[in-house]
This record gives sequence, C-alpha cells and structure tokens, in this order.
Amino acid sequence: MKISKQARRDARELFRTCMVRDALDENRARQAVAAVAQTKPRGYLAILSHFERLIRLEIARRTARIESATALSPQAQGQIQSDLTRQYGAGLAFTFTQKPALIGGVRIQVGGDVYNGTVQGRLAALQQSA
Repeated sequence: MKISKQARRDARELFRTCMVRDALDENRARQAVAAVAQTKPRGYLAILSHFERLIRLEIARRTARIESATALSPQAQGQIQSDLTRQYGAGLAFTFTQKPALIGGVRIQVGGDVYNGTVQGRLAALQQSA
C-alpha cells in the first residue's frame, strides 16, 4: 500500500506524541491508535500502518539479542550488558539465547546493527571471499 506524504507526517507526529523521555509510552500509543480509529481522519489506515512500522522499528532499536554457542557466564552477560548500555544508552531489553550452530563466539544484534564474532560467521565470510 502506498502511503502519502501527509499520512507519513501524521504518523510521525503521532509517534512523537507517544514518546516520553526518549522511550515509547505504551499507554499513549494505545490511546493514540484508539483516537485515530474513532475519529477516522482522511487516510487513517495509512496513518496507522506507518505508525505501526515506526513502533516496530523503535522496539527493535531498543532490543538487544545476544546469541552464543554455549551459555554465557553471569559475568560475561553483565559485561555485554554494560558495554551495550554504554554504547546505545539505558533502556535496552536484553535477550540471551543459545544457538549451537554458531560453533563458538557471540552474535549481537541491536536494531539493524549486527556484531558477528562467531566461528560460523567467520567461515561464511571466508567462503564468500574464496
């Protein structure tokens, strides 16, 4: 669905009103969606669609996924959390998972940023360069 410039502007403005101290306020977002759905301004479906996209991007930007081949020690988890908090700011949600296919190392994803220090990632890079 093609979204008009005006709908994008309206969605961005709606999104800005839902931010409190650089964090998304879920209650404000729910109220904003309810208000738009009730008043049904011109292009309201496009506005809500773009608003949803902005919320998804914000949630992804504030979520850190850490994958490792084996379970990380509490000290290693704490070090990773403190480093990422220093780099991206407070308010990150951390998810630690085990993925044996990585063979070794750690893969970190925060929003669109990916830090791949795994053996699997190095082997894939070596295969592409050959």
